[in-house]
Amino acid sequence: MNSIFKIKTKSSLSRARTGELCLPHGTVQTPVFMPVGTNGSVKAITKDDLEEIGFEIILANTYHMYLRPGSPLVREAGGLHGFTGWKRNFLTDSGGFQVFSLSKIRKIMEEGVRFQSTVDGSYHLFTPESVVRTQADFNSDIQMQLDVCAAYGVDKKEAENALGVTSRWLERAVAEWKKVQEEEGYKGILFPIVQGNFFEDLRKQSAEFVGGLDLPGIAIGGLSVGEPADVFARYLQYTVQYLPEEKPKYVMGIGTPQYIFEAVADGIDMFDCVLPTRNARNGSYFTHDGMLSIKQERFTHDFGPIDPECDCKVCKNYSRAYLRHMFKSQEILSSMLSSYHNLYFLHSLIKKIRNSIEEGRFEEYRRSFLDRFTRGEVK
Repeated sequence: MNSIFKIKTKSSLSRARTGELCLPHGTVQTPVFMPVGTNGSVKAITKDDLEEIGFEIILANTYHMYLRPGSPLVREAGGLHGFTGWKRNFLTDSGGFQVFSLSKIRKIMEEGVRFQSTVDGSYHLFTPESVVRTQADFNSDIQMQLDVCAAYGVDKKEAENALGVTSRWLERAVAEWKKVQEEEGYKGILFPIVQGNFFEDLRKQSAEFVGGLDLPGIAIGGLSVGEPADVFARYLQYTVQYLPEEKPKYVMGIGTPQYIFEAVADGIDMFDCVLPTRNARNGSYFTHDGMLSIKQERFTHDFGPIDPECDCKVCKNYSRAYLRHMFKSQEILSSMLSSYHNLYFLHSLIKKIRNSIEEGRFEEYRRSFLDRFTRGEVK
C-alpha cells in the first residue's frame, strides 16, 4: 500500500520522531495535537481561530453527527468540509467509545452494536460496514474502525472477547472501506485500532494482527481509560514495539503535557483530547508554570497576562483580572478566550517539541519543560 507518511527526523535517545502525513485536505506536520470538535465544532472557538492558531486537522464524532444532524444531510452539504466550512483535514472516530460507554442502553453482538439514542430514545445499529459508510458520507480524511473498548480492570476473558470481536470487525471494515473507495472514489483512509486491554499477550496479539494488514496508519486504543499514569506509560511502550515503525501512530484521548511528552517519546505521531477546551470552560488555563485557575480571588486585582511567556492574542490583550471577571460573570467570552489560549498553548508546545526533535534535544526539552510545569508555581 502506498505510504501517506514520511518520517523526517528521529531522536537517537527515544522513539520520538517528526514526520509529514499527506491527507486529502493537506499535509499535516507530526507530532500533532488534534482539537476535538464533537458536533462538527470545537467548543467555544471558530474555525477561523483554529486556522489562525495553525491547526491542520481536527476531530468530529461519528456517534453525535450520525444522530444529529445525520449523515445524509452532511453528505448533501459536501461532507464535513462543506457542512462546517473547515477546509483542512478531519479525523472522525467510529462512535464506538460513546456507544460502549452507554452500557445500560446498548447491546454488543457479532453483527454490530445496537444502542438507544441519547437524543430521542430511538434504537440504532452500528455495524463495521455502516460505520465505514457513515464516515465516507462525512468525507472523513481519516476514519476509524468500529471496535470494542473494554474498561480498565475487566478480567482477561472479557478482554479476550472484546479483542476477538474488534479483530473480526476490522476485517469487515477493511473490506467495506475498499469497496467504497472503488464504488465512490472515496479518498479517506482507514485506521485500525489495537486493543487487548491491560494484558501483554493480548496487546502483542492485537498489535501483530493489525500491523500485518498493512493499512495506512494505526491507532492504539484501550489506553487513557482511567488507569494510573505509570500503567498507561508501561502499556503504551509495550504495545509500540510490536507495530511497524514506518506507520503513523495515533493514541486517542490524551491532552496534558505529561501524557503528550510520554506519547511522543514512545513514537506516537497523533493525539487528541477534549481536556484543553473542557478545562478552559471551567476557568483552567495552561501556563509554563502549571495550570492556572482563574476563579481564584488572588487574581481580582492582577492586571498581568495569563502567561507572560505566551504570545497568543489572549495573553497580549486581556488581563487576569478581566478574565476572572468574565468567568465569574458567566460571560460566553470567558469560554471563547480561555479555549483559544489553551489550544494555542498546546499547538505552540507541539511545535517546540518538533523543533527539539529536529535539533536533537527532545529529551532535554522534555525534562526542562515538565520540571517547571509540574512544580505548578503559578505566580
